[in-house]
Amino acid sequence: MMTDLLREREHLFLGSRLKRLAERMQGDVATIATRAGLEIQPSQYPLLATLDRDGPQTIGALTQAMELSQPAVTRTVAKLVEAGLVAVTRMGRDQRRKTVSLTEAGKAAIARSKATVWPQVEAAVREVLDGLPGSLLADIDMIEARLGERPLSERARDIRAGSNADGLTIVEYDDALAEHFRDINAQWIGSMYQLEATDRDVLDHPRERFIDAGGAILFVAAEGLGIVGTCALQKTGDRQYELTKMGVLEAARGRKAGAFLLAAIIARAQSMGAERLYLLSNSKSEAAIHLYEKLGFAHDEGIMAEFGARYARCNVAMLYRG
Repeated sequence: MMTDLLREREHLFLGSRLKRLAERMQGDVATIATRAGLEIQPSQYPLLATLDRDGPQTIGALTQAMELSQPAVTRTVAKLVEAGLVAVTRMGRDQRRKTVSLTEAGKAAIARSKATVWPQVEAAVREVLDGLPGSLLADIDMIEARLGERPLSERARDIRAGSNADGLTIVEYDDALAEHFRDINAQWIGSMYQLEATDRDVLDHPRERFIDAGGAILFVAAEGLGIVGTCALQKTGDRQYELTKMGVLEAARGRKAGAFLLAAIIARAQSMGAERLYLLSNSKSEAAIHLYEKLGFAHDEGIMAEFGARYARCNVAMLYRG
């Protein structure tokens, strides 16, 4: 049985998955409209509803109101003109200055839709959303707002450059930073557990145990604070890496430095051809485990059986699933 790739790589294909969901829902809305004797496509309803609510509008005004591209609005208007539901009055040569208004047939279709189709659709959607954890509609509002502030293209550019809008920057390993690698990790390990022999070995020899052995070490720097966190990839087999020695200083908590660093180290592992990426932890590290889960790691008994004995404190093993 083939796996659902859109679910498997949920962050990568979020847009495609939302489009699939939208097409499924719009197909159902079209069925409801057809039952009511209305040949209106679901994608046309927002434009018709805007004209019904606000009266005649220019193409430019519709583009702003619906937050769609001008070509997309123009195509929808053309189809509605063909269907006899809207009329266009030209105002000069500027295509955006066309005034679009409902025809009598359009007004009748909207009135019928508001009386029959829309109540059915709203009730059905409420039933689907009922009992879901959180608020999907509020989350969609937040996603749209965040993309309005900074689109994916800008965010991807900043991540590629190793920095983000919160003043965080990814820094590559250098022997001059070895002290930071040791001190940051010694601090968090010592505050919660006891340094074990394997800890001391890798903290004292970061280049030999990680870099020279085919792994990697990254740091995260915060504006005004300098180096505040670190994480390593230790090669443990062919295309296999352990994500290890990840720590962030208390002074940087609340700045999302951990999430930024974790995303960067996962991206680095993928660029190095990792087919198996795992980590070992302890249930006392609740915040870290929650972050790992959020970014694609899942608890895995096989990893625990194979590698868990490496640390006396290890009672959590996770495998990256994307």
